[in-house]
Amino acid sequence: MLELRQLAALAAVVEEGSFERAAQRLHVTQSAVSQRVKQLEERLGQTLVLRSVPIRATEAGHQVIKHFRQVSLLEQELLGALSQRDERGYTRVAIGINADSLETWFPEAIAELVERAQLLVDLKVDDQDATQQLLRDGEVIGCVTSNPRALPGCLCVPLGVIPYRCLASADYLTRYFPDGVKAERFRQAPIAEFSHKDQLQNRYLQRFFGIGPHEYPRHRIPSSTAFCDLIERGLACGMVPDQQGLPLIQAGRVVDMTPGRYLSVPLYWHVWNLRSELIRQLTDALVKEATRQLEGFDRHPELTRPG
Repeated sequence: MLELRQLAALAAVVEEGSFERAAQRLHVTQSAVSQRVKQLEERLGQTLVLRSVPIRATEAGHQVIKHFRQVSLLEQELLGALSQRDERGYTRVAIGINADSLETWFPEAIAELVERAQLLVDLKVDDQDATQQLLRDGEVIGCVTSNPRALPGCLCVPLGVIPYRCLASADYLTRYFPDGVKAERFRQAPIAEFSHKDQLQNRYLQRFFGIGPHEYPRHRIPSSTAFCDLIERGLACGMVPDQQGLPLIQAGRVVDMTPGRYLSVPLYWHVWNLRSELIRQLTDALVKEATRQLEGFDRHPELTRPG
């Protein structure tokens, strides 16, 4: 059986990025942390961390950390059931989430459960096409993603669909599209993207205008709020989810560049397949709020999924 102290040391080193900060977190000496990780590596016969700056887990290390987090979650639930929570009474849970969901429906979904179950959430933000990698690496217990394929040992629960429309300000349209929205104009008009992983703009332009991914100028704006703000200011156009975009359209602050042309992005909840009451409650909370705020799959026969 693997020793939990060694597993905790490994997880702390990877999460904190150094042996020194891991030692401070665990309230032990740096040499003790180093020794525990070394003993675990010797026990398993594999290198578990790359001694880089910051320290990173190897593929084997990710698998060991995933095991530790699953064991820890079940242990915390057992202690909670026996009324023996830790001294502060909290349970920490890591979740992978895309920025647009975090900005819109997700906080409302988890608010009541976080308070009732005394959770501390560790939200790891990435593109909806990429959050599943966090689950694969064991960094989170569950993730919201546009990928419908479940990983081994995980459940996949459909949540709903978010329409994304290409929005722009009236000034932007006057400046870059004086003769209407035509394909050739996009080659000179700046477009906003969230990160290098964000493929929505590429898919929209390819599908409706035949524009390739490197044929237009782009701003990179890794903030959902700032993304919309720059569009309102006329500095770019961009793909915006209806939860954020429709109020801006109704207020006259932006317009839909191509009415009737949009991308339907599905969202799914992927989570460890454990007999965990916390996982069940978290899943129920997400499904309930998603049903209220997202659109049904039956309304969107053509979905935009990871390529």
